[in-house]
Amino acid sequence: MIDLVAINKPKGPTSFRIVAQVRRITGIKKVGHAGTLDPLASGVLVVAVGREATKKIAETVAKEKEYVADIRLGQVSSTDDEEGEKTLISERRPEESEIMQVINKFVGEIQQVPPQFSAIKIAGQPAYKSARKGEELKLAARSVIIKEIELLSYNYPDLKIRVVTGPGVYIRSLARDIGAVLKTGAYMSDLIRTRVGDFRIENAVTIEEFKNTYDQQRSSN
Repeated sequence: MIDLVAINKPKGPTSFRIVAQVRRITGIKKVGHAGTLDPLASGVLVVAVGREATKKIAETVAKEKEYVADIRLGQVSSTDDEEGEKTLISERRPEESEIMQVINKFVGEIQQVPPQFSAIKIAGQPAYKSARKGEELKLAARSVIIKEIELLSYNYPDLKIRVVTGPGVYIRSLARDIGAVLKTGAYMSDLIRTRVGDFRIENAVTIEEFKNTYDQQRSSN
């Protein structure tokens, strides 16, 4: 039977909701996932079905991840993504050569501050719960590794990048920090996770396809 499966999560549902759907489909209580995807993000969500599979999750999370991110220059967002309240920062239009120089500065081991609206726990409570109450949190910078950044396209105010990361990297924070170095401001306007370890988006299944496959396997046993 299926133990680890790559679900192609659409925009909208939370990662927790996808896990709940898999739990309902399989009737198995012990279901987990590797690496949360925000509701506004789509792409590869690795889901573990069953007790033995969930033990492999930590190993999957530790593997590299690949993303395609859209970044909008000129504004910042309270959530560092499309969902938040926007503030105009600058109408300066950087040249592509400047964009290239700046994004290359983020390759390697860097210090990164997680977004205010994140699941990082402060005093036992997720940061986003405090942020929703309007509380300003002092989140500590963490060492993370960005292995590759490739500029895919640039048409002001939008740029698209491909990013390969180690664990714990927030692409929203990367977008925010690129905007800060450019002195234009920036936020992540769209995100697709294209790979988690060896699980690739071209081999990922929708939740409907997963249900059909699982039902067929169950009926043939």
